[in-house]
Parts: sequence; C-alpha cells; structure tokens
Amino acid sequence: MQIFSVEGMTCGHCVKAVTQAVQSQDPAASVEVDLKAKEVRVASGLSSDKVIDLITEEGYSAKLA
Repeated sequence: MQIFSVEGMTCGHCVKAVTQAVQSQDPAASVEVDLKAKEVRVASGLSSDKVIDLITEEGYSAKLA
C-alpha cells in the first residue's frame, strides 16, 4: 500500500477522476481516497512515480506521504 498526499481534491468527481486514472493503467488496483486528509492510498503493481504521474495528469498535485 502506497500513500500519497494529494492537493486539490474537493469532491466526489475528484475521487472518481483519481481512481479511474490509476485503474486505467492497473484495473486491479485498489484506490482509497480520503478527501479530508488529502490522502490517496493505492495498492497496485504500479511504481509510485507512475501513480504520481497519473494523478498529476488529472490536474492534482501529488507526492508520497
């Protein structure tokens, strides 16, 4: 499980966008978003750099927590 600090997420659409971005590259990935904590937890075979790239492509600022 990788934990990322993600800025800019405010609503359900943000949750869906981030989840779909990761799952587009790894359909089996588990993605949990905590809007209040500004955290995204990802269980995936993708590298942390790849996950950050995918989240960034959606317009959010992401880094390892």
